[in-house]
Amino acid sequence: MEYGLIGEKLGHSFSKTVHNKLADYDYELLEIKPENLERFMKDKNFKAINVTIPYKQTVIPFLDEIDSVAKKIGAVNTVVNKNGKLYGFNTDYFGLLGLIQYNGISLSGKKVLILGSGGTSKTTFAVAESLNAREILIVSRKGGNGAITYEEAYKNHTDAEIIVNTTPCGMYPNTQNMAIDINCFNKLSAVIDVIYNPIKTALVIEAEKRGIAATGGLYMLIAQAVFAAEKFLNCEFKKEITENIFKEILKEKQNIVLIGMPACGKSTVGKNLSEKLGKTFVDTDEEIVKHSILTIPEIFKSYGEKHFRDLESEVIKEISSKQGYIIATGGGAILRQENVDMLKQNGMVFFIDRPLEFLETTSDRPLSSNREMLEKRYNERYDKYVSSADKIIKASEDLEDNINLIKEGFFE
Repeated sequence: MEYGLIGEKLGHSFSKTVHNKLADYDYELLEIKPENLERFMKDKNFKAINVTIPYKQTVIPFLDEIDSVAKKIGAVNTVVNKNGKLYGFNTDYFGLLGLIQYNGISLSGKKVLILGSGGTSKTTFAVAESLNAREILIVSRKGGNGAITYEEAYKNHTDAEIIVNTTPCGMYPNTQNMAIDINCFNKLSAVIDVIYNPIKTALVIEAEKRGIAATGGLYMLIAQAVFAAEKFLNCEFKKEITENIFKEILKEKQNIVLIGMPACGKSTVGKNLSEKLGKTFVDTDEEIVKHSILTIPEIFKSYGEKHFRDLESEVIKEISSKQGYIIATGGGAILRQENVDMLKQNGMVFFIDRPLEFLETTSDRPLSSNREMLEKRYNERYDKYVSSADKIIKASEDLEDNINLIKEGFFE
């Protein structure tokens, strides 16, 4: 391996995608078990590597020199091999600093809680210090070594204004987990989660629902990779490359989620968008039928609506964890907030708002099989569609117009 990333578990990593956009070198992902790390570092069979969980501190004894930032933090995420000597750097510091600045979040004079006590936690502490945070507290499960416990945070520090999650809690595949209950903190002005898969963690979505500024870690990943590649190649990239790659990867990974009434055109629009954008199309109702081997009317007749909604939530949980998809949902998918939250983790949600007079009834839709039922569902659900959507598409009778409106909303 000449260039790459080492860590214990790398199935979630976007690093290869990022580095492939930065430079013309072969960047590999190498999972290493703890007992094999020493041999790998002593063999030095690489030109330069990035280092991730759990080795950001473990690699330090194998290095010949460490730059001042990494030394102060006590964690290294970039190692360059220069003529057999290993030099350690911490580009996470500049990545996190870039993330905070890009999102316009101020830490100056604020009380900051940092969740986790690993290498990224130490990096975050250094960044918070450099941005003049008033008070910085590290929170860990057991406490000790200068950290407080979560119980102490809930009891004595609910006045925290910034929370930064540096733990893997909420990372794919366990995307429903949250390291802390932010509803206990009444003065929060921002939540930062360094996790980038999913694009928005459950923690970020919970903050957004409360109207709190929140961001995941994708921009940080891109920014630190740019700094790392500069160390790899001993060069300097143009300033705008970080934002350009961030936007490019975000739109590659982000799903387009279509919600709306039955017969509003979600599947037709979704299939056409799939062809134009090269994203995989999936219809949650079709997936439910595949899983249950029954039609939707048969599921309702045999097992009732609750059973159908349970199946729907299972399918949405599975599909929403994927990236780069176009997802057409059933008309009632938004009735459960958990579905909306899951779909937003990797997706931008579009409400196809087709006027009631243009909606048609069909016998294969148990809850809107006649005009009276359709109107009832429309009135019951309309406000929920609006509140669940990131963008509202005022649908016309022209399919191309609707497709273009969604494309514009997605890429703007």
